[in-house]
Amino acid sequence: MDLQAIHDLANRLRQQVHRVVVGQDHAIDLMLVSLLSEGHILLEGVPGTAKTLLARTFATGLALHFGRIQFTPDLMPGDVLGTNLFNFQTNQFVLTKGPIFTQVLLADEINRTPPKTQAALLQAMQERIVTIDNKNHDLGAGFMVIATQNPIEQEGTYPLPEAQLDRFLFKVVIDYPSRDQERAIVRQHGHRTAMHNIASFGVEPVTNLEQLLTVRQVVSQVALTEALVDYIVDIVRATRESPALQFGASPRAANMLATASRAYAVVNGRDYVIPDDIKMLALPALGHRVVLAPGAEIEGLTPYRAIGQILEQVPAPR
Repeated sequence: MDLQAIHDLANRLRQQVHRVVVGQDHAIDLMLVSLLSEGHILLEGVPGTAKTLLARTFATGLALHFGRIQFTPDLMPGDVLGTNLFNFQTNQFVLTKGPIFTQVLLADEINRTPPKTQAALLQAMQERIVTIDNKNHDLGAGFMVIATQNPIEQEGTYPLPEAQLDRFLFKVVIDYPSRDQERAIVRQHGHRTAMHNIASFGVEPVTNLEQLLTVRQVVSQVALTEALVDYIVDIVRATRESPALQFGASPRAANMLATASRAYAVVNGRDYVIPDDIKMLALPALGHRVVLAPGAEIEGLTPYRAIGQILEQVPAPR
């Protein structure tokens, strides 16, 4: 596929999502970049801001197997991964696969379940395999997690540990819509209270796994100059040296930011990365990977503001 075909494909996918979801252009673009970067994405927002609807609609636009796990306080790791059950007819253990055996997985309200169950996703998100009774099971190249969560200050939630957050390429905060967008939402969806049937809106798949693998190959060949490599590394290392941050981003974050920048360039019809690509992706790629210093937290600083200050201080290549 050439760059124009990929650009057109991205536009068609956006159009399919907008058949159901009003606004959220930034979140849709980051979900697309995550898909092309073999990454995962975390959507955070208060209840009722269409996080689940956005994830379901995005998955419907892909000809990939879709699965959903509703995370609850009583969910166990075996409910996610599956387990080996003894078959008395054959006198053998047979694997009963859990819902994680899919291609696009919606981990709905992931912070409603305790850390023990959250940790069941760690290996799958990093290695695309699941180990059950010392045997590895491949999840395939199409595996992607789209997780949703309510803010941690909401009652009955368990904050995701740093090791879990670091597996997500992006964390996107879903804000309230503008007044005009909210009016459009009421006009389009205000005649029902139940969860929408995506098929009734005419959403159709626009791509399949074979095409996605081809696009990912194009992404891997996008030019990233030595100056831009230095820029990414300098930004990530600055998070470890900032007095406002107790812990900075990991080397994995630098790799992910580089890959995401390449994918973002391709989505926008370019075979090269520019500094603005890196700046645009730095906040959602790094904000959830850093920990504020106690003094900065008392002063009201947020991780995103701290990253923003670093972007202002680190000179961009020309």
